[in-house]
Amino acid sequence: MAENASTGLGEPPSVAALSVAETATTPAKHLTEQEINPWDVQAGTDEHGNTLEFDYVAISQKWNTKLLDKATLERFEKLTGKKPHRWLRRGLFFSHRDFDLILDCYERGDPFMLYTGRGPSAGSLHVGHSIPFEFTKWLQDVFDVPLVIMLTDDEKFLFKEGLTVEAVKQFSKENAKDVIAMGYDLQKTFIYSDFMFMGSGSNGHFYENSMEFSKLVNFNQMRGAFGYDGSTSSGRVFFPNLQCVAAFASSYPFIWGDDIEADRKATTAAIPCLIPCAIDQDPYFRLVRDNSLRMPRPSPKPALIHSKFLTSLQGAGGKMSASVPMSAIFLDDTPNQIKKKINASFSGGQETLELHQELGGNPDVDVPYQYLCYFEDDDEKLDRFYDAYKKGEMLTGEMKKECITLLQSYVKGFQEARAKVTDDVVKDYMKPRKLEWKGNPNPTKSPQKAEEPADKADAEGQKGQGKRAAKRAAKAAEKAAGDASKGA
Repeated sequence: MAENASTGLGEPPSVAALSVAETATTPAKHLTEQEINPWDVQAGTDEHGNTLEFDYVAISQKWNTKLLDKATLERFEKLTGKKPHRWLRRGLFFSHRDFDLILDCYERGDPFMLYTGRGPSAGSLHVGHSIPFEFTKWLQDVFDVPLVIMLTDDEKFLFKEGLTVEAVKQFSKENAKDVIAMGYDLQKTFIYSDFMFMGSGSNGHFYENSMEFSKLVNFNQMRGAFGYDGSTSSGRVFFPNLQCVAAFASSYPFIWGDDIEADRKATTAAIPCLIPCAIDQDPYFRLVRDNSLRMPRPSPKPALIHSKFLTSLQGAGGKMSASVPMSAIFLDDTPNQIKKKINASFSGGQETLELHQELGGNPDVDVPYQYLCYFEDDDEKLDRFYDAYKKGEMLTGEMKKECITLLQSYVKGFQEARAKVTDDVVKDYMKPRKLEWKGNPNPTKSPQKAEEPADKADAEGQKGQGKRAAKRAAKAAEKAAGDASKGA
């Protein structure tokens, strides 16, 4: 998976650049559009060349995702008995595709899996990377379902100039320790490096899925999703097939107790998947959603839940980047480094104390306050800070001090957990094996849905998720096998 805050050299331009000024009739000289793709994220600029904030509503509208609303969060809380995560409550995870269908699965007690990943381009994660991993860990605890984490070292080798195979494999090992330190349950978590897993004897079904999927996707689809052209390497063109089929449950037969030497099971292929990720990763999964039901053993379109970008220390319109050290708080930073970076970060305060007390600050663009929104769990405390800063009662230095204290504590806790992750622990998580989970302890069956015929599935084929989808997929596979035998 392309790292959620990655940048790279020589990577393809996006063909899905999003405009925050689409209604402008005569673009000014310095006006530029925001650009979002899996390898690079750039905010737009206004007519004066000033960097704009990301327009997430425009992204959602352009890519036709759904904004997470109050009704969805209320249903989540009712079904799980858990208060929505602070990142859901505060709109930091803001958009989704078919999250409601995953809630349907959970309500019925049907199996589904979680999938997320990381493109290892450096030896340490930064706190921006920790957000989807922390959120995925929380979802795993709430739903009690299996999880796969893909470390796409092959992607980084292909898309980032100057990296060797040996270097990215080492990054994978170090990043795996970072990921494990988040606290995932070993019994229901499988982590893998593409280079190591693809070279093992356990990836046969994964490879078969990638071959079938790649046969469905033509170059025009790849070009439309990622902006490839005639100079794009064949490795880059092929790679998305691997990331796409990683969302298929049938790519991991051992997780479900299937025989890795036998043919893939249609019933396993029909198990749904939920992918928590930053919004820049969406192009990958639009591609898989367009083609998953066309597979010989159909898989449901994966559901997604999208996060916003954690703002760069330099302020609005940027995001933390592993290749720009002063843009990010890294998880191996010392307390003093964290203090220096936060003190140097962009502030929403006024130029002088007198002006600040008179006019107040702007917490909406203040980087320390934005970071508090991610890492401070107390909603009322955040509200007090917001109001006091806006009135000029809370000073910039005081806001930065709160942020420094919180991030120093967060990073210290992470570093203590990571120190306990040995090479043997990494091997345990990366060993292909059957996982153990329980799912919804109190599933319910809707009589109306149970009696609904399969042909009432919606136009996208998504209403048949779960057991009915598994039955239809199995029948499709049986029919395909019969047709093949007749043809032979």
